Amino acid sequence: MTTNTDDATDDETNSDDDFEEYADLGATTSNAMDIAETSMDRVRELVPDETLADRIRQKSVHATGDPEFQYLMRFTGADDDEPVSAGARAVLDEQPIVTDITMVKAGITGRGHDCPVKKAIGNGAELAAETGMTRTAASVLELDKQGVYDGAIAVVGNAPTAALALADCIEDGTRPAVVVATPVGFVKAAESRERLRKVAAEHGVPTITNVGRRGGSGLAAGLTNELVHVASDVREGTVSLDD
Repeated sequence: MTTNTDDATDDETNSDDDFEEYADLGATTSNAMDIAETSMDRVRELVPDETLADRIRQKSVHATGDPEFQYLMRFTGADDDEPVSAGARAVLDEQPIVTDITMVKAGITGRGHDCPVKKAIGNGAELAAETGMTRTAASVLELDKQGVYDGAIAVVGNAPTAALALADCIEDGTRPAVVVATPVGFVKAAESRERLRKVAAEHGVPTITNVGRRGGSGLAAGLTNELVHVASDVREGTVSLDD
Protein backbone atom coordinates (compact mmCIF):
# COMPACT_ATOMS: atom_id res chain seq x y z
CA MET A 1 0.00 0.00 0.00
CA THR A 2 1.25 3.44 -0.87
CA THR A 3 -0.19 6.59 0.61
CA ASN A 4 1.27 9.90 -0.47
CA THR A 5 1.16 12.08 2.62
CA ASP A 6 3.73 14.66 1.45
CA ASP A 7 2.37 15.60 -1.97
CA ALA A 8 1.18 19.21 -1.81
CA THR A 9 0.61 19.89 -5.52
CA ASP A 10 -3.18 19.97 -5.24
CA ASP A 11 -3.52 21.86 -1.98
CA GLU A 12 -4.95 25.00 -3.59
CA THR A 13 -7.87 23.06 -5.10
CA ASN A 14 -9.12 21.61 -1.82
CA SER A 15 -11.22 23.14 0.92
CA ASP A 16 -10.56 22.94 4.67
CA ASP A 17 -13.43 20.46 4.92
CA ASP A 18 -11.66 18.24 2.40
CA PHE A 19 -8.46 18.32 4.46
CA GLU A 20 -10.37 17.27 7.57
CA GLU A 21 -11.78 14.31 5.65
CA TYR A 22 -8.36 13.39 4.26
CA ALA A 23 -6.81 13.46 7.72
CA ASP A 24 -8.33 10.10 8.67
CA LEU A 25 -6.17 8.32 6.10
CA GLY A 26 -3.13 10.56 6.35
CA ALA A 27 -3.67 12.18 2.95
CA THR A 28 -3.71 15.92 2.21
CA THR A 29 -4.38 16.10 -1.54
CA SER A 30 -7.03 14.79 -3.91
CA ASN A 31 -4.63 12.34 -5.53
CA ALA A 32 -3.47 11.02 -2.17
CA MET A 33 -7.05 10.65 -0.95
CA ASP A 34 -8.02 8.70 -4.07
CA ILE A 35 -5.16 6.28 -3.45
CA ALA A 36 -5.96 5.91 0.24
CA GLU A 37 -9.70 5.44 -0.31
CA THR A 38 -9.15 2.91 -3.09
CA SER A 39 -6.73 0.98 -0.90
CA MET A 40 -9.19 0.85 1.99
CA ASP A 41 -12.06 -0.13 -0.32
CA ARG A 42 -10.02 -3.12 -1.44
CA VAL A 43 -9.22 -4.01 2.17
CA ARG A 44 -12.94 -3.95 3.05
CA GLU A 45 -13.59 -6.44 0.25
CA LEU A 46 -11.26 -8.84 2.07
CA VAL A 47 -11.97 -8.12 5.73
CA PRO A 48 -15.37 -7.87 7.48
CA ASP A 49 -16.56 -4.37 8.33
CA GLU A 50 -19.04 -4.99 11.13
CA THR A 51 -17.30 -4.42 14.48
CA LEU A 52 -14.70 -2.17 16.05
CA ALA A 53 -12.30 -5.11 16.12
CA ASP A 54 -12.86 -5.50 12.38
CA ARG A 55 -11.47 -2.01 11.94
CA ILE A 56 -8.26 -3.11 13.66
CA ARG A 57 -8.14 -6.22 11.48
CA GLN A 58 -8.60 -4.03 8.41
CA LYS A 59 -5.80 -1.75 9.52
CA SER A 60 -3.50 -4.73 10.05
CA VAL A 61 -4.11 -5.81 6.47
CA HIS A 62 -3.71 -2.23 5.23
CA ALA A 63 -0.41 -1.84 7.11
CA THR A 64 1.10 -5.17 6.06
CA GLY A 65 -0.38 -5.59 2.58
CA ASP A 66 -1.32 -9.14 3.56
CA PRO A 67 -5.00 -10.20 3.70
CA GLU A 68 -4.05 -13.18 5.85
CA PHE A 69 -2.81 -10.94 8.65
CA GLN A 70 -6.38 -10.35 9.82
CA TYR A 71 -6.35 -13.91 11.18
CA LEU A 72 -3.22 -13.23 13.25
CA MET A 73 -4.76 -10.46 15.34
CA ARG A 74 -5.66 -11.16 18.96
CA PHE A 75 -7.76 -9.14 21.43
CA THR A 76 -7.75 -9.41 25.22
CA GLY A 77 -10.90 -8.23 26.98
CA ALA A 78 -14.51 -9.11 27.64
CA ASP A 79 -14.89 -9.30 23.86
CA ASP A 80 -12.81 -8.35 20.83
CA ASP A 81 -14.23 -4.83 20.74
CA GLU A 82 -13.27 -3.95 24.33
CA PRO A 83 -9.63 -2.97 23.72
CA VAL A 84 -10.67 -0.80 20.77
CA SER A 85 -13.29 0.96 22.89
CA ALA A 86 -10.80 1.37 25.73
CA GLY A 87 -8.23 2.85 23.39
CA ALA A 88 -10.72 5.25 21.83
CA ARG A 89 -11.86 6.41 25.27
CA ALA A 90 -8.26 7.02 26.28
CA VAL A 91 -7.79 9.13 23.15
CA LEU A 92 -10.93 11.12 23.96
CA ASP A 93 -9.63 11.59 27.51
CA GLU A 94 -6.32 12.85 26.08
CA GLN A 95 -4.28 10.20 27.86
CA PRO A 96 -0.61 9.75 26.87
CA ILE A 97 0.40 7.50 24.00
CA VAL A 98 3.69 5.87 25.06
CA THR A 99 5.75 4.02 22.45
CA ASP A 100 8.77 1.80 22.93
CA ILE A 101 11.02 3.39 20.30
CA THR A 102 11.37 6.52 18.16
CA MET A 103 10.19 4.86 14.95
CA VAL A 104 6.79 3.99 16.42
CA LYS A 105 6.43 7.49 17.86
CA ALA A 106 7.18 8.98 14.44
CA GLY A 107 4.35 6.94 12.92
CA ILE A 108 1.65 8.19 15.31
CA THR A 109 -0.63 10.67 13.57
CA GLY A 110 -0.64 14.23 14.84
CA ARG A 111 -4.23 14.75 13.70
CA GLY A 112 -7.48 13.94 15.43
CA HIS A 113 -6.26 13.93 19.02
CA ASP A 114 -4.60 16.00 21.74
CA CYS A 115 -2.79 13.14 23.45
CA PRO A 116 0.83 13.70 24.44
CA VAL A 117 2.98 11.19 22.55
CA LYS A 118 6.08 9.95 24.36
CA LYS A 119 8.75 7.34 23.70
CA ALA A 120 10.30 5.12 26.33
CA ILE A 121 13.70 4.68 24.70
CA GLY A 122 16.23 7.13 26.08
CA ASN A 123 15.12 6.61 29.66
CA GLY A 124 16.68 4.13 32.05
CA ALA A 125 20.23 4.24 30.67
CA GLU A 126 21.74 3.79 34.13
CA LEU A 127 19.51 0.81 34.87
CA ALA A 128 20.52 -0.83 31.58
CA ALA A 129 24.21 -0.26 32.31
CA GLU A 130 23.94 -1.58 35.86
CA THR A 131 21.90 -4.70 35.08
CA GLY A 132 22.81 -5.55 31.50
CA MET A 133 19.14 -5.59 30.46
CA THR A 134 18.23 -4.11 27.10
CA ARG A 135 17.79 -0.36 26.82
CA THR A 136 14.15 -0.77 25.81
CA ALA A 137 13.32 -2.95 28.81
CA ALA A 138 15.09 -0.53 31.13
CA SER A 139 13.31 2.43 29.59
CA VAL A 140 9.90 0.84 30.15
CA LEU A 141 10.75 0.11 33.78
CA GLU A 142 12.03 3.64 34.30
CA LEU A 143 8.89 5.26 32.88
CA ASP A 144 6.77 2.89 34.92
CA LYS A 145 8.47 4.14 38.10
CA GLN A 146 7.23 7.60 37.09
CA GLY A 147 3.66 6.33 36.69
CA VAL A 148 3.60 7.15 32.98
CA TYR A 149 1.88 3.96 31.89
CA ASP A 150 -1.13 4.10 34.21
CA GLY A 151 -4.16 5.07 32.11
CA ALA A 152 -2.01 5.43 28.99
CA ILE A 153 -2.10 3.82 25.57
CA ALA A 154 1.02 1.66 25.78
CA VAL A 155 2.48 0.78 22.39
CA VAL A 156 5.27 -1.72 21.67
CA GLY A 157 6.18 -2.05 18.01
CA ASN A 158 9.73 -3.30 17.97
CA ALA A 159 11.28 -4.73 21.11
CA PRO A 160 10.17 -8.04 22.66
CA THR A 161 12.02 -7.14 25.85
CA ALA A 162 9.91 -3.99 26.14
CA ALA A 163 6.76 -6.11 25.92
CA LEU A 164 8.13 -8.48 28.57
CA ALA A 165 9.00 -5.55 30.83
CA LEU A 166 5.53 -4.10 30.35
CA ALA A 167 4.02 -7.47 31.29
CA ASP A 168 6.07 -7.39 34.50
CA CYS A 169 4.81 -3.88 35.24
CA ILE A 170 1.19 -4.97 34.76
CA GLU A 171 1.80 -7.95 37.02
CA ASP A 172 3.12 -5.52 39.65
CA GLY A 173 0.03 -3.29 39.48
CA THR A 174 0.40 -0.92 36.51
CA ARG A 175 -2.84 -0.43 34.58
CA PRO A 176 -2.60 1.01 31.08
CA ALA A 177 -5.89 1.89 29.41
CA VAL A 178 -4.92 -0.44 26.57
CA VAL A 179 -1.78 -2.11 25.23
CA VAL A 180 -0.97 -2.34 21.52
CA ALA A 181 1.95 -4.74 21.10
CA THR A 182 3.38 -6.08 17.85
CA PRO A 183 7.10 -6.64 18.56
CA VAL A 184 8.77 -8.35 15.65
CA GLY A 185 11.50 -10.94 15.25
CA PHE A 186 12.69 -14.51 15.65
CA VAL A 187 13.79 -14.24 19.29
CA LYS A 188 11.16 -13.77 22.04
CA ALA A 189 8.74 -11.78 19.85
CA ALA A 190 5.89 -14.31 19.79
CA GLU A 191 6.65 -15.38 23.35
CA SER A 192 6.60 -11.80 24.65
CA ARG A 193 3.19 -11.16 23.14
CA GLU A 194 1.88 -14.44 24.55
CA ARG A 195 3.08 -13.51 28.05
CA LEU A 196 1.61 -10.03 27.70
CA ARG A 197 -1.78 -11.46 26.71
CA LYS A 198 -1.72 -13.88 29.63
CA VAL A 199 -0.78 -11.28 32.24
CA ALA A 200 -3.16 -8.68 30.80
CA ALA A 201 -6.07 -11.14 30.85
CA GLU A 202 -5.34 -12.02 34.47
CA HIS A 203 -5.35 -8.36 35.50
CA GLY A 204 -8.09 -6.95 33.29
CA VAL A 205 -5.92 -4.88 30.94
CA PRO A 206 -7.25 -4.77 27.34
CA THR A 207 -4.69 -5.63 24.66
CA ILE A 208 -4.36 -5.66 20.90
CA THR A 209 -1.61 -8.02 19.73
CA ASN A 210 -0.82 -10.58 17.05
CA VAL A 211 0.58 -14.08 16.94
CA GLY A 212 3.64 -15.30 15.09
CA ARG A 213 7.02 -13.71 14.35
CA ARG A 214 5.72 -10.82 12.28
CA GLY A 215 4.82 -7.34 13.44
CA GLY A 216 6.85 -4.18 13.66
CA SER A 217 6.80 -0.45 14.20
CA GLY A 218 4.67 0.44 11.19
CA LEU A 219 1.99 -2.02 12.21
CA ALA A 220 1.94 -0.79 15.81
CA ALA A 221 1.65 2.83 14.68
CA GLY A 222 -1.11 1.96 12.21
CA LEU A 223 -3.16 0.12 14.82
CA THR A 224 -2.74 2.97 17.28
CA ASN A 225 -3.79 5.47 14.62
CA GLU A 226 -6.95 3.45 14.09
CA LEU A 227 -7.80 3.98 17.77
CA VAL A 228 -7.48 7.70 17.06
CA HIS A 229 -9.77 7.35 14.04
CA VAL A 230 -12.37 5.48 16.09
CA ALA A 231 -12.22 8.26 18.69
CA SER A 232 -12.73 10.84 15.92
CA ASP A 233 -15.79 8.95 14.71
CA VAL A 234 -17.15 8.86 18.27
CA ARG A 235 -16.62 12.61 18.50
CA GLU A 236 -18.52 13.10 15.25
CA GLY A 237 -21.36 10.85 16.39
CA THR A 238 -20.94 8.17 13.72
CA VAL A 239 -19.69 5.54 16.18
CA SER A 240 -20.92 4.73 19.69
CA LEU A 241 -18.87 3.05 22.40
CA ASP A 242 -21.94 2.30 24.51
CA ASP A 243 -23.20 -0.71 22.52
